[in-house]
Amino acid sequence: MMTWIILAVLVGIVVYGVSLYNTLVKNRQMAGEGWSGIDVQLKRRADLIPNLLEAVKGYMSHEKELLEEVTRLRSQAVAGNTGSPEQRASIEGALSGALGRLMAVAESYPDLKASENFKEFQQALEETENEISMSRRYYNGAVRNLNVSVETFPSVLIANQFGFVKAEYFEIEEEADRAVPKVSFQ
Repeated sequence: MMTWIILAVLVGIVVYGVSLYNTLVKNRQMAGEGWSGIDVQLKRRADLIPNLLEAVKGYMSHEKELLEEVTRLRSQAVAGNTGSPEQRASIEGALSGALGRLMAVAESYPDLKASENFKEFQQALEETENEISMSRRYYNGAVRNLNVSVETFPSVLIANQFGFVKAEYFEIEEEADRAVPKVSFQ
């Protein structure tokens, strides 16, 4: 009788260990899926930028430095697509800032604002930025779940045994981007 109890306890421990392992695998896969979603949206944005720049070049001849900066940052973003989430966030944050400045400067050019091409690219870029934001939230949530699984007891025992590690969050680097905007109605 005692043998059956010990055997049942051992089987229960093995089943629980397998369950923890499967949870770790699921969480790692979800983080990978989330990163893939971010990567797709960042590539989409990088592909839109050359067309956007072509649409604005004729109108914004005085903004050569800004156009060159956007081009340079886009090249860095495309070249750095195999970097860690922290490296990618830094590059993509700089590119987002430059694109924001480009859109702000474009407001000074009424003919450009009226251009259908520019409107279409501006809308596509805005949609892509929203998709990047949603993908980043999904990825960071999946990373949180993975990191909790990797660090909490008893799953930490399984994680250490099978080489599961914490993942990096995809976070905004620019402190100004984190700041709450000040609104004044005066």
